[in-house]
Amino acid sequence: MKITVCIGSSCHIKGSRQVVEQLQYLIRENGLGDKVELAGTFCMNKCQQGVCVTVDDAFYSVTPESVGEFFKDAVLAKVG
Repeated sequence: MKITVCIGSSCHIKGSRQVVEQLQYLIRENGLGDKVELAGTFCMNKCQQGVCVTVDDAFYSVTPESVGEFFKDAVLAKVG
C-alpha cells in the first residue's frame, strides 16, 4: 500500500507536515513499516480540498485532526 501526502504550499498551510508526522507515527506504532509506503508529492490540483492524500489510487481530504480516523478507515481496514 502506498500513501502519498501533498506537501505543496496550499496543503502545507493546511497542516500537511502534521499529517505526515502523525502518519509516520501510526505506521510505526502499528508495525506496518513493511506493508505501507509513505511518500510526499507536490500539488495534486485539488487545493481547495487539502490536505490531499491518496491511498494507492483513492483520494482523501485529511486534516491534522482527522488523521486517526482516516488511518483506521483507509489504512488499517485495508492492510488487515
